[in-house]
Amino acid sequence: MKLLTGLGGLLLFTIIWLVLDFRLGRKKHLSSVVKTESPIHHGDFDIFTHGKELFADYFNELRAAKHRIYVLFYIVKDDEFGQEFLSILMDKAREGIEVRLLLDRLGSWKMKNSRVKMLREAGVAVGLSDPIRFPFLFYTSQVRNHRKISIIDGKIAYLGGFNIGKEYVDGDPKLSPWRDYHLKITGESVNYLQSEFLLDWKRNNKRGLEANLFLKKANVPNREFPLKGAANVELGAELNAGTESVEFGGELITGTESVEFGGELNTGIETAPSSASPGLPKLSHEAVRHQFIPTEAHQLEGLFLNLIQLAENTITIGTPYFIPSTRILEELLKAVQRGICVTVIVPTVADHPLVKEASFRYLRPLIREGGLVYQYQKGFYHAKTIVIDDKLCDIGTANFDKRSLYLNKEINCYVYDPEFIASLKEILTKDIHDSKPLTLAALDAPSLNRSVKEAVARTISYFL
Repeated sequence: MKLLTGLGGLLLFTIIWLVLDFRLGRKKHLSSVVKTESPIHHGDFDIFTHGKELFADYFNELRAAKHRIYVLFYIVKDDEFGQEFLSILMDKAREGIEVRLLLDRLGSWKMKNSRVKMLREAGVAVGLSDPIRFPFLFYTSQVRNHRKISIIDGKIAYLGGFNIGKEYVDGDPKLSPWRDYHLKITGESVNYLQSEFLLDWKRNNKRGLEANLFLKKANVPNREFPLKGAANVELGAELNAGTESVEFGGELITGTESVEFGGELNTGIETAPSSASPGLPKLSHEAVRHQFIPTEAHQLEGLFLNLIQLAENTITIGTPYFIPSTRILEELLKAVQRGICVTVIVPTVADHPLVKEASFRYLRPLIREGGLVYQYQKGFYHAKTIVIDDKLCDIGTANFDKRSLYLNKEINCYVYDPEFIASLKEILTKDIHDSKPLTLAALDAPSLNRSVKEAVARTISYFL
């Protein structure tokens, strides 16, 4: 009896501690969040939907780098494919090129300490983003840097859903082929992504922006950088990395509360006029018009709500995890009720336990109201996109789930170019063709296994 009482007391204490830890940690996080976003830029875009094609291009660009490589991934695995990627970074660092690799501390937990040591000894500056921190151990374990950004020589950038591991190049039979969307970007906005990387780097490295942080044992030249220890690095435009604001060509972007998005759509986010950064080519207005918005904590929910409210005819959502907030689900249902065609593409197979079952409680009312849901059949669907009419599309790192809405650090690209949106719609049309409609009859068919999983998933959907 005493044992049961003791175990009950321990369980109660643990629950109280977890709740207090999460609530207080979240309160502290929210108090420190600042809204930031890029001005409207023009650039050239390529979109990749298959890992082998993406990484063939990406690895070639890495090997061709002449000055610097900045890489942030949520997941880098220490498998054969990951080792090829890391070998390229080490080879470039040995050439004397500045190489920085920032990894999410938990997302890349499979990266061995011995591998990190090898990278640093080769001259690669390695940073581990968002470690678990006292006193809010549980909350900080849940807040992850889910961004995937690469910048090469300040001229080429990559952004999207792919990470580094064999499954992303069809090395996992259960999840092959892997279907995802990833952008290759050139033009003036690369500078903004570089500044965002450096801000993330500074937040997670005590000595800020010093590039020679991990190079003491490296057999490469020691490179000097201006104003060591924290503040200004020349990026073609001025970056004050000691604050949350970024200066672009004389325009200060600080992240205030309101206004015009792209000169066309009001989404409640502050923008500034676009101007090409010094040292980068000026592009014609025929190039793709776009904007980057990094988010964390609660910020993404408001953005998604605004996007849904902007729709006049169609909303198409591609996501591996459909676990929206109550407010977003209600807004989607209202959209269907006002005659908007709402289409959702999700995978048939799941890459994590319970995420598929967690989505069913949200998909049922959507289908019941008249929304269209398709389950992708040809492999695993990991795309992250929202398309609103023919006016705007969102491609980035954020999933359509509560973790991305409330916890993760994400970065999304909003594109306003009709030609690009049309090409993305062709991709989505193909994905729908390779999918099967999900029906209420299938969701409501008796299944004890599914019902149990749904019940469990419901209790922890915030963290899936």
